[in-house]
Amino acid sequence: MRVTCYRCFWPQSLCWCDSIMPMPTRTRFVFLMHPKEFKYEKAATGRLTHLCLAHSEIHCGVGFDEDATVQRIVGDPANFPVLLYPGRAARNLSAGDFPARELGGRQLVVFVIDATWALGRKMLKLSPSLQQLPRIMFQPTAPSRYVIKQQPHPACLSTLEATHELLLALQKAGLDEYSRPEQLLAVFERMQNFQLRCAADASLGGYRRSAYRTPAERAAFHGRSGRRRSKLFQSSSSPS
Repeated sequence: MRVTCYRCFWPQSLCWCDSIMPMPTRTRFVFLMHPKEFKYEKAATGRLTHLCLAHSEIHCGVGFDEDATVQRIVGDPANFPVLLYPGRAARNLSAGDFPARELGGRQLVVFVIDATWALGRKMLKLSPSLQQLPRIMFQPTAPSRYVIKQQPHPACLSTLEATHELLLALQKAGLDEYSRPEQLLAVFERMQNFQLRCAADASLGGYRRSAYRTPAERAAFHGRSGRRRSKLFQSSSSPS
């Protein structure tokens, strides 16, 4: 029987916990994880991101208006809750649309939806309280580094990459300090390298039996459907 670490949810022989140093941040990160992401997703970049950030938490669900903990965070007058989600109404941190003085001494709380794009839109639709939050976004400094998944648009990022880019933007805006930018990307690379090795080794059970396409191959394969995607993806957020 395979023994699992119930902190990082990887096999105990591959446990990440001893190699990750949780980084302090002024910002409080609240990851709203879809149950499918929580139960079935091996990559689970939201969970890895949570392990890297000392001031973060995960809440699992589909709709969050009935989640008492989430609603306490939203309703606390000491907090300044925002939602990381793209769109025309979102404030672009990269363009200086969110000056630090607006916090007025309150705690910045960033809600991050951790799901596929389709599931994330459903989660938001079922959570009117989240729809009412101010939205923030950023312009990514690099396209997605995902090798083992196809993103619907080059500007779409995994939860881990989106958090990395968000911290860069928060630091630039004077809202936070990003003391260990190398850790999140190193964890992301390590996770993907492991998945690639498993895919290439037919002797390993429980993993795919064929190698992953390269990003260029996937882009060509999905080119036609990608051109039909909404302009929503011209801004960045956090699909899993």
